[in-house]
Amino acid sequence: MKGTLLLLALLVTGELGFQRTEACVPFFGVYLGILSGNRIGLHTELAPFDPTVEEKKAFEKIQDCYEEEGLKAKTEDMKLMTTILFSSECRLYYTKEVLKSILVKFSKKLTHRS
Repeated sequence: MKGTLLLLALLVTGELGFQRTEACVPFFGVYLGILSGNRIGLHTELAPFDPTVEEKKAFEKIQDCYEEEGLKAKTEDMKLMTTILFSSECRLYYTKEVLKSILVKFSKKLTHRS
């Protein structure tokens, strides 16, 4: 499943013509929308991309996979993503503003889950 998300992120980044730094924050927004298990939250994160019905259904299927795997799988995947995001390579590549924006998204999603 992790490989699927990475591939999806790369495809979206390339298809939409984003620079990697520009795509980073929206990617994490959609990623957290998927992990939230909340369809409304997912659709809110997808809305800026004006997805088709088929694209929404595809993201919902990914969300369903995470829901089936449960909290442990979500937690492990978030740990992996956090490790990648805060690796020395990413910290050198992304600006502090980008990293801060992602942290804000993580914080908002975590506080809405409680």
